[in-house]
Amino acid sequence: MPVHPERARQRGYDQARLLAHAAADGLGLPSAPVLERRRATVAQYHLDRGRRAGNVAAAFGLASGLAPRALRGRWVVLVDDVVTTGATLAACAGPLLDAGAVGVSAVTVARER
Repeated sequence: MPVHPERARQRGYDQARLLAHAAADGLGLPSAPVLERRRATVAQYHLDRGRRAGNVAAAFGLASGLAPRALRGRWVVLVDDVVTTGATLAACAGPLLDAGAVGVSAVTVARER
């Protein structure tokens, strides 16, 4: 799950990218930033469940320079730190499936109750 570049600058890191690289390294799998956040959004934890999907709608797209054919026929695993409603995961899956990925799964560290 890519964070907006401004948020990454504020934090000094991208937690999901760090988690994805560590998981990929540990499993001997490739890791690549295939998505980018196209627009800044309000932090999801500030919103109720009903407003989260609208907040992240069209916020993600394929990473600049990534040819859609690079995803054709592949299964993509998204990595995120926390999942609550799944709105962000769904917003990220759309562009991947549109580019020809055969499937998208997600792995998260935590789940809000």
